[in-house]
Amino acid sequence: QVQLVESGGGLVQAGGSLRLSCAASGRTFSSYGMGWFRQAPGKEREFVAAISWSGTITSYADSVKGRFTISRDNAKNTMYLQMNSLKPEDTAVYYCAATGRDRMVVLTSLADYWGQGTQVTVSS
Repeated sequence: QVQLVESGGGLVQAGGSLRLSCAASGRTFSSYGMGWFRQAPGKEREFVAAISWSGTITSYADSVKGRFTISRDNAKNTMYLQMNSLKPEDTAVYYCAATGRDRMVVLTSLADYWGQGTQVTVSS
């Protein structure tokens, strides 16, 4: 089992940047494919980005391609999401998720573990 804790959310103006972190504890971090999802008020949770256990393979939602970068540091048991050129429509609670080592967590149904979420608000 793994515990996930997100941090780094906050209020930022449109065009600004934030970096989210997801700290993992419990089982070996490199045993998991990891990802980020987000949920805006009144909307379903949606995929943002995913990264393989080794960090060599990444995947992004079309809405964030070219603006967001997912990365991980297995030595620090931490995953990151660098968010640049933020837009008001990026406003949501952002969740990190973990799945099995051989999978990419690109769907909510593939996630085995979730963090508690961190709020990101982008003002216009």
